[in-house]
Amino acid sequence: MKNHALDLRDRAGLFAGLESRVFDVAVIGGGITGAGVARDAAMRGLSVALIESRDFASGTSSRSSKMIHGGLRYLAQGDLALVREAASERKIVQAIAPHLARETPFVIPARNAGAIAKLRAGLWTFEKLGGVPRSRKHEVWSLADLTSREPAISATGLVGAVVYPEYLTDDARLTLANVRSALAAGAMVVSYASAAAILMENGRAGGVEVAETLPGAPERHARLLARIIVNAAGPWVDAVRTLESADATARLSLTRGVHLVVPRDRLPVSRTVIMTASDRRSVFTVPRGAITYLGTTDTFHPVAETWPPVTAEDADYLFAAAAGTFSSPPLAHADIVSAWSGVRPLVGEAGKSASDISRRDELWTGPAGVLSIAGGKLTAYRRMAERVVDEVETALGHKPRPCRTADEPLLGGDEASDIANVPGGPAGQAAYAVTHEGALTLEDYWVRRSARAWFDLDAGMSKLEPAAQAMAPLLGWSDARKASEIAACRAIHARDMSAFSLPPLHGEGQTAKPSGWGSVDETPQSR
Repeated sequence: MKNHALDLRDRAGLFAGLESRVFDVAVIGGGITGAGVARDAAMRGLSVALIESRDFASGTSSRSSKMIHGGLRYLAQGDLALVREAASERKIVQAIAPHLARETPFVIPARNAGAIAKLRAGLWTFEKLGGVPRSRKHEVWSLADLTSREPAISATGLVGAVVYPEYLTDDARLTLANVRSALAAGAMVVSYASAAAILMENGRAGGVEVAETLPGAPERHARLLARIIVNAAGPWVDAVRTLESADATARLSLTRGVHLVVPRDRLPVSRTVIMTASDRRSVFTVPRGAITYLGTTDTFHPVAETWPPVTAEDADYLFAAAAGTFSSPPLAHADIVSAWSGVRPLVGEAGKSASDISRRDELWTGPAGVLSIAGGKLTAYRRMAERVVDEVETALGHKPRPCRTADEPLLGGDEASDIANVPGGPAGQAAYAVTHEGALTLEDYWVRRSARAWFDLDAGMSKLEPAAQAMAPLLGWSDARKASEIAACRAIHARDMSAFSLPPLHGEGQTAKPSGWGSVDETPQSR
């Protein structure tokens, strides 16, 4: 497969390209859903333009638990259809992106034989619904197995564990793989290009006014004309719906999920361990290299924002679950090396708790014909996109053509030049991120191309200077701009860690938070 470079530096050329034709479909939102829609539509032969107001995967799609999983917990809610789809799609993602789906055992400690029997019954149903082969079915560990294989788990009150395989992923790079694959199939893709308005003609949506949002770039606009518009803006779906109809009522319920990262020697697990939190929710610890991350919380959040807060209460909730599961010394705020928080765009259900709201997706047609997609799970993004593109083709007046996204591999799996293998350390990686993976800011590289923001023991702080130094000549940055890029990343980290940091001595070590940082003026036009 050819190495299709994603290079987004020619801003004038990209905006001119958005005006070069009438596209079959314009997709607003470059998260996993929008990227999946763009890839599917382009592979079916439709002309596609994908726009994203910030970097690809800059919202929810880089803040997940980074799991491709079958949704076992949804069995308890009786949502067999969701479990069946998630279990089936899990296999497909592993097949089309093996480089982004790493199999890992999930360990569920059990306190008695009845608990093991209940877990096994649920897993048997799960495996039947998902067509799980015998080689990947669950197994039961004795207490001796558990204590020898995961010695950090407290054996007190346990009789063993049930273990089954799931997959871990890099959610931002999975999104990027879909964006690059869409580009390879003929789509036009532009980041830092926001939907400022929906263009109307005789009461129908006929295009999008696109505005430049890249920091430091000159003001620039484009009239993107399209026969069908898809709103895949994640937490900003309702905001985009108001561009179509000012009196559109909100349909989303936003919930916030927080993850914490600690050194692995403070929580030395070899597999993903499922814990029970104080409210009986299942939370987890996941090992990755030198760190272990814990997640996730699930609380209602009032607004869509790019950098939702991480609070001390979030940490205490997750650490309490860990203290009840592991025999190692209890985790403290001082152990946290990084954290991330994201907002889930769920379809609202009155009267339900955040955890009980269904994770099913829904597709709505607005009064001017805009198709809005919301809800859903990362694991099932491909199937969600397929349903959207079927609807797009129907709206275009012809029978939906076969979807091929389950059979064609995503870009990246056969490339020796994956960013993790690029020579030159952070400088080489950052340069490659610009020339091949569409990075336009230091944050793009630090958070979403390399994930150093989350998974380096120093949160990638020591890599910011060499990365910025490599990116500066490629992006035309002055010394002042380079310094501001570094400062912006440090401010993000300081904000995420602010709930856990001790007051600096004599006023040293303080980092100023830029005005409005995190909300980025989250108006409807920002997505």
